Amino acid sequence: MTVPPVFGRASVEAVHSRLSELDEPAVSRVPAPGVWSPKQVLGHLVDSACNNHARWARMVTEDDLVFPVWDQGAWNLAQDWQGHSWAEILALWYAYNLHLARFAALLPPERVHSARATVGRLNGGQPMTLARLLEHYDRHLNHHLGQIWERVDG
Repeated sequence: MTVPPVFGRASVEAVHSRLSELDEPAVSRVPAPGVWSPKQVLGHLVDSACNNHARWARMVTEDDLVFPVWDQGAWNLAQDWQGHSWAEILALWYAYNLHLARFAALLPPERVHSARATVGRLNGGQPMTLARLLEHYDRHLNHHLGQIWERVDG
């Protein structure tokens, strides 16, 4: 199986290394009312990893799935990502994404690429293959990492 670039251990480690260089004041700054700080963005990525982990595992073992909607803003507030230390959020993101990288590499190709793999629906929408869900996670992760870089560099 070809795994999206972010799922490689080396990629996760490189991102972790760069994120480790950021200091608490820079990642705690809220850029504008209603806009997440880098800490909140990374916390959101932990929530995304959690949700996607469950989706991938279920898509490997079950058929005809409809995944529940998760209220990203409510999750972020409920867990108070802004109140966590950067080091704690980063450690959790790192461990979870190393696990997802390993898990993605272990996914059975027949569940990732076959017609049978079209088993999941996000928010009641169109059927989504596991391969497409992996690509979606990769794009989502990179989008939000870009937000973090913009907010600490800009």
